[in-house]
Amino acid sequence: MTKRKEVVFTYKPRQWQKEVLDALESARLAIIVAHRRAGKTEAVVIRLLLAAIRLQRKHPAPFFGYVAPFLNQAKAVAWDRLKYYARTLLDFNLAKINESELILSLWNGSTIRLFGADYPDRLRGLGFDGVVMDEVAQMKPDTWPSVVRPALADRGGWAVFIGTPKGVNIFYELYQKALSRPEEWYSGSFPADKTGVIDEAELEGLRREMGEDVFRREFLCDFTADASGVFIDFQSVYDAAKRECPLVNAAPLVLGLDVARFGDDRNVLVMRRGSVAEDYKVWQGQDLMWTSSATAEYINRLQPRAVFVDSVGLGAGVVDRLRQLGYRVIGVNSGAKAGRDDKYSNLKAEMWDRMRQWLQELAVLPDREDFKKDLLAPTYSFDASGRLKIESKEDLKKRGMASTDIADALALTFAQPVPHADLRRNRPRFAEME
Repeated sequence: MTKRKEVVFTYKPRQWQKEVLDALESARLAIIVAHRRAGKTEAVVIRLLLAAIRLQRKHPAPFFGYVAPFLNQAKAVAWDRLKYYARTLLDFNLAKINESELILSLWNGSTIRLFGADYPDRLRGLGFDGVVMDEVAQMKPDTWPSVVRPALADRGGWAVFIGTPKGVNIFYELYQKALSRPEEWYSGSFPADKTGVIDEAELEGLRREMGEDVFRREFLCDFTADASGVFIDFQSVYDAAKRECPLVNAAPLVLGLDVARFGDDRNVLVMRRGSVAEDYKVWQGQDLMWTSSATAEYINRLQPRAVFVDSVGLGAGVVDRLRQLGYRVIGVNSGAKAGRDDKYSNLKAEMWDRMRQWLQELAVLPDREDFKKDLLAPTYSFDASGRLKIESKEDLKKRGMASTDIADALALTFAQPVPHADLRRNRPRFAEME
């Protein structure tokens, strides 16, 4: 009778790594944006080892890969880490290594191999049960969609993308896709102020030595640090997400409802009370009657001072239904003429500029990546008359970006000034913004 061997696999993750590893247990597609020296490679090496040991997907020859832009880079970054965490298996002769091919073979028939993407055709014909793609932005553009993605198909394999921002590129586009499809993707952003890996004094030193833009990109995970034409600056959004809510807030509560226009758009209801964006609710795939009913429930419960509803396209139906139910909502057509027609090309530009100014004046935001992403996405330009224009949702989609539904809902709350007066005694006459 063969004597059973017990192998203890010891690894103590940091808190952010634990969050990622827990999420990756069930996520088929995932993207991890993390600062330099955070430990992202360590986390995905553990993911590969656990998957290879547990063999959750049955296959005669389970195969896992780690792909970096260059083979030497993969070896320098991941090979020693992989061998270190597999050392107990190696000691018990439960694994063996091939140094020349960068292969770790386990007793149960599974294999982990490192690859370089500088020759992506070498990956063709392979089948992966799981793959990690490190710094995908430095790979040839078709490496993921044309080479690696098909290699997951027959085995139902999973993929994890890891990296640090380097501007608006394929890694950024994948992150946008992940944020807009939470039912399909896990997405995590881990700037240095969240991971606790680097102490504050060292971070301040890095900021001084590297310069603000480089520091924001490398350590605060800001994709827009080097981007030109972005309307709302990263620092305003970053600071707003870090501020504490005031203990007393007597400002009127205002709701903004952005209604989905396209198939992957979301219905978003934002609650803002003065300087504080208190909360927001996101619904997707719901019809107009359901959206109207859900909004009515929030109006009844929260008793807001004003409710601004996007009335473009399908939104007009929500406005009509809410009024039919007896609610005083203000329809807003963002393409309408601005109050300051000499300065803004349309009402959307005026609302977004008011929101930008609000962010710079000690505003408070929920510290949520989807909210921050929406605010930072649109670019700006000027029309022939020198008036401000904000990039449209249609143009965002042409760039492969997700619709900025959350930010647009917040912008709606700046459509008109909202008085502090008690509406039960003094009901102001809001103008329709059509």
